[in-house]
Parts: sequence; C-alpha cells; structure tokens
Amino acid sequence: MRFDELDLGDDLLDALDAMRFDECTPIQEQAIPVIIEGRDLVACAQTGTGKTAAYLLPVIDRLADGGYPDDAINCLIMSPTRELAQQIDRQMEGFTYFLPISSLAIYGGTDGDTFARQQHGLKMGADLVVATPGRLLDHIQMGYVDLSRVSFFILDEADRMLDMGFYDDIMQIVKRLPADRQTLMFSATMPPKTRKLANDILTDPAEITIAVSRPTEKIDQSAYVCHEHQKTPILKHLFKTAHSQKVIVFAASKLKVKELTRELRRAHYKAAEMHSDLDQAQRNEAMLSFRAGRIDILVATDILARGIDIDDISMVVNYDVPRESEDYVHRIGRTARANADGMAVTLISEKDQPKFGRIERFLGYEVTKNEIPAEIGAAPAYRPDKDGARRGSGSGAARKAGGNKRQTGRKDRPKGDRPQSARPSDPVQDGANKSGTEKRRKRRFYHNRNRKPGSSAPKEG
Repeated sequence: MRFDELDLGDDLLDALDAMRFDECTPIQEQAIPVIIEGRDLVACAQTGTGKTAAYLLPVIDRLADGGYPDDAINCLIMSPTRELAQQIDRQMEGFTYFLPISSLAIYGGTDGDTFARQQHGLKMGADLVVATPGRLLDHIQMGYVDLSRVSFFILDEADRMLDMGFYDDIMQIVKRLPADRQTLMFSATMPPKTRKLANDILTDPAEITIAVSRPTEKIDQSAYVCHEHQKTPILKHLFKTAHSQKVIVFAASKLKVKELTRELRRAHYKAAEMHSDLDQAQRNEAMLSFRAGRIDILVATDILARGIDIDDISMVVNYDVPRESEDYVHRIGRTARANADGMAVTLISEKDQPKFGRIERFLGYEVTKNEIPAEIGAAPAYRPDKDGARRGSGSGAARKAGGNKRQTGRKDRPKGDRPQSARPSDPVQDGANKSGTEKRRKRRFYHNRNRKPGSSAPKEG
C-alpha cells in the first residue's frame, strides 16, 4: 500500500514525498488506520520495520487537524535511550516540515543550557515530546511539568525499557496522565512483563503482530566455534582479511566493551566504545566519528542493537552470542541496510554453544562455520545440544583423551571419572587412610589429656 492511499493530510503527504517515503511497511499499513480511528494499540514488530513512522504519522495528522491546546503537552513518547529519542526527534522534524507542529526532545547527559531549554519547553507546552523516563522524572520532580492534558501516550521499544528497569518510572508517569488518553505500545518482543504492562495501562487495545522476520539474504552469516581466549585473535584476523569499514562489534557487558576497545586501540585499530556509562557528549562524539569515517570500529553493548539508523555498516560481529534469538536478528540487522550487502560473524565460545544452537533452530538453518586459522590454535567441537558444551568443558572425546587437565570439584565429577587414587577399592589407599586416622586419634588423645583446664581443644589441621 502507498501512503497516499491512507487517510493522511496533504501537507503530511508532501513531507513524505520530500523524504521519498512511498510504500508502507506492513506495520505502517496495519497500525496507521487503527491509530487514526482513535483506538489503543499494542503492536509487536521487530526493529527496522518502520514502527516510528507507524505511530508518528497518524498522531501528527490528528494534531494538524487542530482542536488541541497550544500551551499543553499533547503527545508524550517514551524512549529507552537517548540515541533513540534523538532519532525519533529527527524523524518528527522531517514529518512536520510543512506543518505548524512543535516538538521537543528530553534526555539526560546534556549541559546546563540544554537542560534550561528543555525546562522552558516543558513549561510552555509542545505538541510532541519524546523523552527518556529518567530525565522526564527529573523535570517532573521540579514541579513544572503538567501531563494532565496529554492526548496521546506512546511507548516505543517497551520491552527494552522494561529490560532496563524502567517499569516503576513508567508507572509514575502514567499516574499523572488523564484517563481518556489514547495509549499506543510498540515493542520488538512481547514477553510476560511487557504483556503485563500493556494490561495495566491500555484500554481494550487492538493488537497487531508482525512475525519476526528472518535476516535478509543480503547478510552473509557465518560463525567461528572457538575457546574464549581465541576470540580477540580471531577478531583481528577478521579485520585483516575482510577489509571491511564501519564495523560494529557487539559484546555482552560494558566491562567487556571497555576492555576490548582498549585492546583494539593498542593494536592501532581506529576503535571507539558505546555503552551507557558514557555521557551524552561522548556518545555523540563516538557516533559522529563513526558516521564520518574517523572511526572504523564501534564496540558496543546492545544499546546499538535497536533504533540506530546507519545505512553503510559493512560488518557486524557478535563477540558474544546474544541471549535471545530476536536479539541476534536485531544485531545483524544493522548491516545490509538500504539494499546493500553485509557480513555478520558470530564468535561462539563453548559455554555459548547452546544459545547459538537455539538461534539456529529459530532461523531454521545452520549458520556456516569458518575454520580458525592454524596459528590461533585448535577449536573445540561444535556440540550445542551436549552437556559438555553447556558446562564449557569441551567435547567428550577431548576429555577421554586427557585434553582437559583441570581437576573439577568432587560434586561436579561423574563417579566413573574419579581419580584412581581416591577409589576405596584400592587396599593400599585404604590402609593409608586407616593409618592416618589412627595417628589423628592418638594426637587428639594426647592433646586432650595434657591441655590446661579451660583451654579449647586444638583444631585439626
């Protein structure tokens, strides 16, 4: 369906034409008529499907029709991160170019002048406000934010906000909203806690679910099965052989992002880090440098897996396997955008083999496994459904061959694998144990007989 087939105003269609928006995506085609109708909505669709336009366009169109107060916040959009809030704000500016619609972005990590501008805008009112929960609550607690006349309340990336611990913040904001608002919730996944939030704040909502699509065929997917200590050498090998520019490397934690970035910089790669510990100026600088080509490699947590729109990323590397299959799709979806080709490479350590096995079952096919260069060492076997892989102890064949020399604790050791010297059937060992026990018994008797009254008995060594 084309946008001009929808019931949207001419000025908004002119803005879409100027931005070269012609065809609706499935989520836009299904959501826009429902929102124009005035119903609450729960929409589940993965990142990159056009969810932002799906809720902005009908809301902007209704605001342009008039009848809303000039001195109030008419639409409040909640975003989990500063980067996504900035991106939504940029899209609002494009969509409202030919319309007298005001917009305001509220997020943290800014200087005093920016905070003052946010403060002034909230006091005066704005048609559209996009905000992160924490920074909006900062303003609310100062006493000048009036949300009592909000007509549209929108939660974007709701599952991500709940994963980041914003449930209580969202509910504090909801308590300040009028009951007769229209509420829209957009989410990439719909786990139980997201479903609970929808039940708590929406009224008789329409539901739209766009099935999570498999990665585009333009993404060349592959993986390396490796030991944890082999990941960084493999990553450097990739950079030397793939000749890719604009690479995003996803790691599981902020600490690992920091360590890996330092390691790459020491090896003279142009790398920058992206995680929530950075202030807004640092994050902006990293993104600008990456977009401008001053930085080739961006090492990031999942903060970049959703909502960041950069078209010319040539390769995505999963340094750590993501927890969920949907997260894998979101991560590698950063490449091969705008009909370009791209590469996605995943490094699979032994403990992450079961997770990657689940991802392959979700995809419906096995991802190509690359051979590790000989100079990096031997790779473990890929056995995602085996207990050995879950324990991270290598294949059964390797253990039988004595490849794993580390002794495990007695509780973790199968009975059949106990060392020969510890088996009670050994008469020599039995005799030694009895002899040691007899010596300890005699020693205790000697000390107890000779210790002074009131003193404690000696502890056994």
